Amino acid sequence: MKRPARVRALFAFAVIAVSVFVAVTVPVRLGLDLRGGTQIVLETRSTETVEADSEATDRTLEVLRGRIDALGVAEPTIVRSGDHRIIVELPGVQDPRKAADVLGRTAQLSVHPVLAPGAAQKGERTLPDEEGERLRLGGAALTGQDVKGAEALFDQQSGAGWHVTVDFEDGKGWARLTGEAACHPAGDPQRRVAIVLDDKIISSPQVDPSVACGAGITGGSTQITGSFTAEEAKELALLVHGGALPVPVETVEQRTVGPTLGAEAIEASAWAAVVGTALTAVFVIVVYRLMGVLATLALLCYGVISYAGLAALGATLTLPGLAGFVLAIGMAVDANVLVFERAREEYGARNRPSGRSALTAGFKGAFSAIADSNITTLIAAVLLFLLASGPVKGFGVTLGIGVLASMISALVITRVLAEFAVARRWVHRRPGVTGLASVGRVRAYLTRRDPQLMRRPRRWLAVSAVVLAVTGAGIVVRGLDFGVEFTGGRLIEYSTSTAVDPDRARAALADAGFPQAVVQSSGENRLTVRTEELTNAQAVEVADAVGKVGGGAEKVRDELIGPSLGDELRRNALIALSLALGAQLLYLAVRFRWMFGAGAVGALAHDVVVLTGVFAWLGKPVDGVFLAALLTVIGYSVNDSVVVFDRIRELWRKDGRTPLARVTNRAILQTVPRTVNTGIGVFFILAALALLGGESLTDFALALLIGVAVGTYSSVLTAAPLAVELGERTGDRDGGSGRRGSAGRARTGAGERTERAEAGTRGR
Repeated sequence: MKRPARVRALFAFAVIAVSVFVAVTVPVRLGLDLRGGTQIVLETRSTETVEADSEATDRTLEVLRGRIDALGVAEPTIVRSGDHRIIVELPGVQDPRKAADVLGRTAQLSVHPVLAPGAAQKGERTLPDEEGERLRLGGAALTGQDVKGAEALFDQQSGAGWHVTVDFEDGKGWARLTGEAACHPAGDPQRRVAIVLDDKIISSPQVDPSVACGAGITGGSTQITGSFTAEEAKELALLVHGGALPVPVETVEQRTVGPTLGAEAIEASAWAAVVGTALTAVFVIVVYRLMGVLATLALLCYGVISYAGLAALGATLTLPGLAGFVLAIGMAVDANVLVFERAREEYGARNRPSGRSALTAGFKGAFSAIADSNITTLIAAVLLFLLASGPVKGFGVTLGIGVLASMISALVITRVLAEFAVARRWVHRRPGVTGLASVGRVRAYLTRRDPQLMRRPRRWLAVSAVVLAVTGAGIVVRGLDFGVEFTGGRLIEYSTSTAVDPDRARAALADAGFPQAVVQSSGENRLTVRTEELTNAQAVEVADAVGKVGGGAEKVRDELIGPSLGDELRRNALIALSLALGAQLLYLAVRFRWMFGAGAVGALAHDVVVLTGVFAWLGKPVDGVFLAALLTVIGYSVNDSVVVFDRIRELWRKDGRTPLARVTNRAILQTVPRTVNTGIGVFFILAALALLGGESLTDFALALLIGVAVGTYSSVLTAAPLAVELGERTGDRDGGSGRRGSAGRARTGAGERTERAEAGTRGR
């Protein structure tokens, strides 16, 4: 074994060993959409006196951490996102009302004297107490910063029940406040003090008769007594102790996924992955025989490496994030197919070929196409991670990890296994077993027919224009049904005991005071209700209305997106997508020529409009899952276009005098076998997702199936004709040689006829 081969083998072994170790020892963190629970996103707000900078957000996070710990949630997560956002994840919490109520009461805690009834003057305010009685409050005498701690205790000796003990940093302020209140007779509202949180009186105890006027309660500690239940006392202590937020916060997003829906998504995804990968493996083995077996082993290694990469980085795997792996699986399959098809060409072009030399030439010939297609995808993944937010950011993470893993799988692991196999004597004696000793049926058919696809490139552009017009009309006529991620509002999905007609549910919600609610059937005995932003109390009313017509309703998904966050997600997604396309155009223009980059981006725009228009005609939602699918399609389309352009570049370098249209036609015919085989492999994976992936993946798989079909067409019959037309219009048609005479054409044509005759003989 030569030194480079030994280095590759050692590197492959090391990567697989480390990946297996990480995969076994470090679990991947699942998003709440896969494991169930509640996620709440809070945003800090500046006040007249305090700026909500990163330091204030950090202090707020620590206060909220204490509140969350007091809720008793197993393995909660609270992290800062940017300078103003705090993300709280509560696994297993299906009713977010309690958590949202506690976390939502986020204004600064303050303690006020109660004044005599009357109109509130400047610096005063009137608020209802716990019983609804309105109290006129003076200015704040104490704030949450003065509270040292609070604890709920049960007095077993006196039998007084539950009470709350509050400790102060400096007892002088509390003594002065209670001393002034003690000067009023029992029963007088002015003998009370009010503890206010988030413009709501959470407690307004009366100073005990034993406290003397002017003396107050000394010692820096006090007790709040009353007819508290254990839960009420603990919640009051939690609010008093955790109320000292440096700045107020606002809930901008809230998501709840039921454990059943998350478990179904995981199980369905697992089955779809197993069945789809198995079908793809069978297909690759049938086409490429021994090389197909080795490619399947490399594909399994890709899965382990990707999983280990996610685990090692501590990334969170979400449902939209699975889209990145779907694209990466397709690219991993495609990289192997590219190598094997190039090896087939090399094998057939040599007089006395060997499997080893053909394989080496295949890896060498396919390297530039694999590298360029993966680099363009990585550019998009990095920009999406840096600039986007929400599900688009997660897509960028998983896509980037998947692309790197697919490159290692195809260029290193597959090569090590394949070179070892073809070096065996029994394989050398039986070249047919490798799967590389024939040109394949698709290539043989194209060689016999020799279609001139680029003779009239404008007709393909006309077909693309018609498709664009028809699908784009859906966007204009039907409009886009944006999900709550981009519009803001609340989306709740229910599982009902009996099947419910959406019109009937819509009428029930209108009677309950929600006439603008959009109701859709989302599966068997399932309804999705989308409204404007609702409070948790209003969400309960919606659930009651659905339950009455459905014989009971169980909430399986709940999403609340604030309008500001929806605008931000939409804006960031568009910016990230635009910059990603611009960066890919720049890269392709540098690596190839400007018209190729323009052709690839033109095909991308074609795919985006077509897929979006089809979803508009079908009335499907344009949400985070759709956006992840759209990005997957874009990546797949770029990959296809790069493969074609790479072959054009290679052929043009060999003979720069050949017209661009003729070179493009030859490049397309030579790469069609790879396109067909890769497309069939990806189709098996997507079909498994569509049929077995469950309701949560149905729209995602449908978008991918449509998009991959459109992307395959556009990369060949939109990007290539567009590049040819741009080359014709600018005079860049002959590889830059400037010699396009008839002698050159005659020589090239004869060469093509000879090449076709030889290929035809090999095909037979």
